[in-house]
Amino acid sequence: MDINQIERELQTLGETAIAALEAAADLRELDEWRVEYLGKKSRLTGISREMGQLPPDERPVLGERVNALRGHLTTAFENRARQLQQEALARRLGAERIDITMPGRPHPLGAVHPITRVIEEIEDVFLGMGFQIAEGPEVETDEYNFERLNLPKDHPARDMQDTFYLTDTLLMRTHTSPMQVRTMERMRPHAPVKVIVPGRVYRRDEDDATHSHAFTQIEGLVVDRGIRMSDLKGVLEQFAKAVFGPDQAVRLRPSYFPFTEPSAEVDIRCVHCGGAGCRVCKQTGWIEILGAGMVHPFVLDLAGYDSRVFSGFAFGMGPERIAMLKYGIDDIRLLYQNDLRLLQQFTRVVG
Repeated sequence: MDINQIERELQTLGETAIAALEAAADLRELDEWRVEYLGKKSRLTGISREMGQLPPDERPVLGERVNALRGHLTTAFENRARQLQQEALARRLGAERIDITMPGRPHPLGAVHPITRVIEEIEDVFLGMGFQIAEGPEVETDEYNFERLNLPKDHPARDMQDTFYLTDTLLMRTHTSPMQVRTMERMRPHAPVKVIVPGRVYRRDEDDATHSHAFTQIEGLVVDRGIRMSDLKGVLEQFAKAVFGPDQAVRLRPSYFPFTEPSAEVDIRCVHCGGAGCRVCKQTGWIEILGAGMVHPFVLDLAGYDSRVFSGFAFGMGPERIAMLKYGIDDIRLLYQNDLRLLQQFTRVVG
């Protein structure tokens, strides 16, 4: 092995390596250069291993030159790496640059579901009249859902509410009326009761344009000394004017509910024809919106209130029914199908 020949090879290797380093266009090519000229299998490493074949007095000289070339190439590599990294960063920043003078991209806003919107509106109306909001279990006992509401097991009125039974004594509540009893029990016997109870209820109905097996209901209850039917009508008139407009009128028609006596169906003047008569109101000029009545004395007594001292009224309405009237929806199923063509009409405006 000739030391002069090796020195010439080292000089050529250095020139070739520097030229290849300057030609590296990106970090990937730079890494390939590092493997080729500074890696374990590079020619420079090979020369270091071959120095053992030289005479002992020539090895230090050649070793010094090999180390000098390795140091020179390493420094050049590091400088080139920093340069390429800066160029890559500059290109990325240029591509990601944000023009702050351009208008922002609008983000679509979610919508409040029409049922939720109506429930919140009804809650606001009754909160303004001094009512409180109560909640109760959706899985209810037969005792509270029926018997405590004057509906014993053999009562024919049970047929009015086809029920989802879970066991002989547990069921999915068919109305929010059980909270009449639960609320009176919780507040008896001195505190007056003035609550509304929004919640989901369940009945074995065939789903069609006006019926659903699962729907929402809002129960209202007032119990105190001296409560009269005129108080009920006054509350419902205020509710109707707040929800359907200040010119709205209310009428009560005699009806029957086991847990109220007397009972009434409550109508409002048709929101479509203003009382003139149309297809929607069947030419009567009135549309039914809820049922109501004075709390049955038997229900008061079972809840621990002396019906000779206390009286009260109760009412129940379906927010779906209110929503259909307010927004001109003619099929209750539309409220549960999550069709964006309907829901996007209720997008909140954020100002």
